[in-house]
Amino acid sequence: MSDYETGNLTRRSFGGFAIGLTAAGLLSGRAANAAQNKKFALPSGQELVADRQIDAGDLSIGYAELGPTNGPPVVLFHGWPYDINAFAEVAPLLADQGHRVIVPHLRGYGSTKFLSENTMRNGQQSALAVDAIKLMDALRIDNATVAGFDWGARTADIVAALWPERCKGLVSVSGYLIGNQMAGKAPLPPSAELQWWYQFYFATDRGLEGYGKYTDDFAKLIWQLASPKWKFDDATFERSARAFANSDHVAIVVHNYRWRLGLTDGEKRFDEFETKLAAGPEIHIPSITMEGDANGAPHPDSKTYAGKFKAKYEHRLVTGGIGHNLPQEAPEAFAKAVAEVGSWT
Repeated sequence: MSDYETGNLTRRSFGGFAIGLTAAGLLSGRAANAAQNKKFALPSGQELVADRQIDAGDLSIGYAELGPTNGPPVVLFHGWPYDINAFAEVAPLLADQGHRVIVPHLRGYGSTKFLSENTMRNGQQSALAVDAIKLMDALRIDNATVAGFDWGARTADIVAALWPERCKGLVSVSGYLIGNQMAGKAPLPPSAELQWWYQFYFATDRGLEGYGKYTDDFAKLIWQLASPKWKFDDATFERSARAFANSDHVAIVVHNYRWRLGLTDGEKRFDEFETKLAAGPEIHIPSITMEGDANGAPHPDSKTYAGKFKAKYEHRLVTGGIGHNLPQEAPEAFAKAVAEVGSWT
């Protein structure tokens, strides 16, 4: 294991990360290659659109797909309260290298919908991971590099831990985030509890009603607290906020946080997975964990989870005022990690 510091590797300076490998042998000349390399890049300020839909498990999942269909697959998972636009710069960078990049809306976001009105609006951790496996099955992806942050990092961690045969590599912002209800019930020191203020808010009827009434205001506040040095504009926020209009969003979010504290039940069909996750399973695939040097959200120290990763592993600190939404704040650093870990053996 090595500790790798990425200094100011943000959208402003991409260092030596070579993109556009698909152009090799097809076009000659530096100018021609440059044009080919940027074929998937989105114009500045344009949103990443989930323009595809597929039935997978309990859901009709909306997702964006970039890159060649025969390229090595990468699946990118966003967190709360964010959406697929956290990867609006990451996805084209990876696609330009020849990756098939899949970016789904999680349950409760964007165009992802439940196939049945009778299905529980469940936000427990294993349910989201099963969604990921069902999506890969529906897309006939046997094996992929999985990566994410926040809820998406937890989802990727669980997929890597429970279904390692489906994973070529893992990139997880804030590291090992697999949890269990028993641990969630244990009190923390007051300073730590303060960081989880919204979890206690969601535990109340007032929180349920308030989040439904002020969803966008709440999400913007979380963005500001979690990434105190990220100067996002209104247009950037509004592109993601559209995903929160999903009719199941509030129910999924509130259930997720209530389940963590043991205040509500999950579904028995996921009990087998939760039992395995409660034991803190090790991860036996190549992995890179990442952290921004200005992450204002609750997150563990990398030294506390390094031992969970038993294959080739690195932890990377990204400096320059990078907060919780690392893929959107430092897309080049995140894309570089995804590309590299997928090439490790």
